[in-house]
Amino acid sequence: MSIFQLGEDLVFPDPRLAEPEGLLAFGGDLEPERILMAYKMGIFPWFSDNQPILWWSPDPRMVLFPDQFHISKTLRRRLRSKKYTIEFDRNFSEIIRYCAMTPRHGEQGTWITEEMIEAYKKLHLLGFAHCVSVSSAGKLVGGLYGISIGKGFFGESMFSLEKDVSKIAFAYLAAVLSNWYFDIIDCQLPTDHLKSLGAVEMDRLTFLDLLSQVTQNPTRQGNWRDKAKIVIDTMLFNPV
Repeated sequence: MSIFQLGEDLVFPDPRLAEPEGLLAFGGDLEPERILMAYKMGIFPWFSDNQPILWWSPDPRMVLFPDQFHISKTLRRRLRSKKYTIEFDRNFSEIIRYCAMTPRHGEQGTWITEEMIEAYKKLHLLGFAHCVSVSSAGKLVGGLYGISIGKGFFGESMFSLEKDVSKIAFAYLAAVLSNWYFDIIDCQLPTDHLKSLGAVEMDRLTFLDLLSQVTQNPTRQGNWRDKAKIVIDTMLFNPV
């Protein structure tokens, strides 16, 4: 198999042609049209400052069905503590920068480069990129962000400044998306942490077949803050 070089044309090779570890192509740009096309095809950008733009379609893929999010007893107590305020589509710039700054086990530096930050901020302004923020006493303590297309949410990154706060953000995301009849949350790469939350591994071909159906649905484009708040306010908390 070959790693494809992208040019100015808005095209991607078939993701089924990706290398065994998932690398498919390099080059191109991070304009909104190209990123949205990539996600619709099961491809996402992932690279470091000293690399060209790299495009991936891993096999297997980690996917969470929103109504199958697993809430442990400990997490449920935290959700019911009323210590935290959860909001959608607030503090997007802060959340993505915290995600970039948060150290990752086994990783040096960050793949959330300045170029990536600016690209996803554009997508947020266009109503495709969304975030969940968790605050305590008015201070941002955790959150996550990703992209929504059709009935799919494509998670990018999350962070916690306090124990389990990113899990709280994820739980509310799953609950709201379940209420809105979303089909999947794409978690990209398999990890034990994601498995503990209910995510499952799916081979690339199965994922791409599912994705083709998910992205045929209309996209819930725009700011989610007010509509998500309506759902959050009805929770007692048995979110999913």
